[in-house]
Amino acid sequence: MLKVAALVGSIRKDSYNMKLTKFIRDRYKDHMDIKIVPIRELAHYDQDIENEAPASVQNFKAQLSDVDAFLIVTPEFNHSIPGVLKNALDWLSRGNKEMSGKPTFIAGATMGVLGTVRAQMHLRQILNAPGMGASVLPGNEILVGQVQHKVDESGQLVDESTIKFIDDVVDEFIRFVASNREKTSVS
Repeated sequence: MLKVAALVGSIRKDSYNMKLTKFIRDRYKDHMDIKIVPIRELAHYDQDIENEAPASVQNFKAQLSDVDAFLIVTPEFNHSIPGVLKNALDWLSRGNKEMSGKPTFIAGATMGVLGTVRAQMHLRQILNAPGMGASVLPGNEILVGQVQHKVDESGQLVDESTIKFIDDVVDEFIRFVASNREKTSVS
C-alpha cells in the first residue's frame, strides 16, 4: 500500500481544504494510506537553528521519513500558498530533504471560481526548486472551485462531476508512482 503524507495549507477550523483532504484519504483508502501531518505548530524556519531544529520540526520531519509520496492541499491566499504551508516546505528543503524525488500530487479548494489555480502554479515552482526536488504529477491537479456549492450540509463532497475528476487524477497519480518505481528499479 502506498504511504502518502498529506500537508494541508489551511489551518482554519472548518477548512474546505482539510475536508477535501479527508475525502481523498477516505475515498482511496484501498490504494493509499494517507496520513495528514499537521503543520500548525511548526517553528518558523530560521537558518540559524536549522541544524538544531526545535522539537516541533524534528517530530514533523520524523513523520515524513518513510513515506512513499506526498499530497499537498492548499487554499489560495493573495495568489499564492499560505505562509504556514510555505514554512513547512522550507523546513523540508533543508537537511534530509524529505520530498526530494518523491512523487507528489497537489489539490486545492476555494469558494472562488478558479479553484486555487494561481496558488498551485506557485506551489509547482516551489516544489521544483533545487532544495525541494519533488517529482510532481505533471498536468494533473485537483482544482475545486466554488466548493461551497459542491458539499452537503456536513461538508462532505457530493458533486459527482468533481468526484469523477478527482477519481481520474488519483488514478493517474497511482500510475505515475508505479512508473517512477519502474524507472528507479531499472536504474
